Amino acid sequence: MQAEDNASCMRPLLLTCLATLVFAAWAGPASAGFLSATRSVIAILGTNLYVGDAEGDLDGAGTLAIYAQADPGITCTGAFTSSAEAGGVGKLRCSDGATSKFRFQRLTIFSGQGRGEYKQGSMSFTYGLTLEESTPYLVLPPGKRLLLRGKALALVD
Repeated sequence: MQAEDNASCMRPLLLTCLATLVFAAWAGPASAGFLSATRSVIAILGTNLYVGDAEGDLDGAGTLAIYAQADPGITCTGAFTSSAEAGGVGKLRCSDGATSKFRFQRLTIFSGQGRGEYKQGSMSFTYGLTLEESTPYLVLPPGKRLLLRGKALALVD
């Protein structure tokens, strides 16, 4: 009788522990990005096209990772902060040693455009926009245009 009483007392405790572990395993990784969004970035740094992603949190902070379309070995990473009222600011550091400070303005909660200075000239970029939507905001090198070749963007004459 004692063993049956102990077993019946332990069953709810075991179920509670199991449910807690399952919930923790499910919520842990999923909730890490639950309040963030990732959007595509199109950027012109100097005379080169860069593409990648920006991930922003609901609080306005985020990270940026882009690479040179012509030479994917050149990568840039950075961080930013933003608000709907004040816009945003950020810094970028590239694997070739170049750095940039930039400012941007949200167009919607998930998209925006910005400008900055880069070692080889200016920087312009968009995030969360299609190629067509990005065109008015990007400052292309003289004589160049952006085209979609298959699924990849290209900066062409």
